[in-house]
Amino acid sequence: MSLLNDILDFNKIFVAEKQYEPYITSKFPDKKIVILTCMDARLFELLPKAMNFKNGDVKIVKSAGAVINHPFGGIMRSLLVAVYELNAEEIYIIGHYDCGMSAIKPEKMLQKMLDRGIQQETINMLNYSGVKLTDWLRGFEDVHESVRHSVDMVRNHPLIVKDVAVHGLVIDPSTGRLDIVES
Repeated sequence: MSLLNDILDFNKIFVAEKQYEPYITSKFPDKKIVILTCMDARLFELLPKAMNFKNGDVKIVKSAGAVINHPFGGIMRSLLVAVYELNAEEIYIIGHYDCGMSAIKPEKMLQKMLDRGIQQETINMLNYSGVKLTDWLRGFEDVHESVRHSVDMVRNHPLIVKDVAVHGLVIDPSTGRLDIVES
C-alpha cells in the first residue's frame, strides 16, 4: 500500500499554509560542512540534533552504512560537488552502532531478489560481466574499520585537495553520543 496520496494531501496543506517558511535557506551549507552518514531512519532527526545543526547548516549525503564503495561512484561525486560547488570545507563520515550493514549477507540478499522475481540469468550475467555481486552487496563487520576505510578513500582521492578536513565518527543511534574514529 502506497502512502503517496496521503503525502500529496498533506503537502497541499503544507504549501497552502506556508509551513515551509521556517525552513527557507540557500543551497549553500552555512557551516561549510558535508556529512556522509547512513540511511538508517533512527538518524534522520537524531544526527543533526546531536551535532547542533539546523536546516541549512550542512549538506547530508546518505548511503547504506555510510560506505563509499567506489572512488568514482555517486557518493564520492556528491562529496566533490559539496566541496567544489557548494563551498564545503569539511567532510564528516559518520557511521553508527547497530548498523544493518553489519548484518548484510550477500547470499541471503541475492536469494531474496530471486524470491521476488529477479531471474537467476540476470544475476549470472552481472557476475560474468565483472560485477561481483557478493562483493558489491557485502556489508562490514566493524563500523570503526568501515568509517576508517571511507575516510581514507576521501582523504586520498585524487580530486580532493589537502585543505579539506575529513573526519570519521560513529554515532550511537539510541543516545546520539559521538565517538571519534579519525579526526
